[in-house]
Amino acid sequence: MISRGHFMEQSLDKQIGLLYEHGSCVMSIRYYRYKVNLYLLGNFYIEVFYNPKKDLIEKIAPLDASHSRMNFYAAQIKLPQSIL
Repeated sequence: MISRGHFMEQSLDKQIGLLYEHGSCVMSIRYYRYKVNLYLLGNFYIEVFYNPKKDLIEKIAPLDASHSRMNFYAAQIKLPQSIL
């Protein structure tokens, strides 16, 4: 399986392909102008920021467990303590 560092070194198109082929979508939230999809890829979580008005994925980033967005996720599902 791919490591987090190797995943982040890939182009956006390659990251999208890897998530589609090997990732599992855990959930989606609305966050400001984005629909943010949370994926599990191997042993790490990835956020995909989709802008529906532009019909465009604007950003893919590793989950930042210290960000306030975690409250949106935690309110809907129980995430492992290891990422909190």
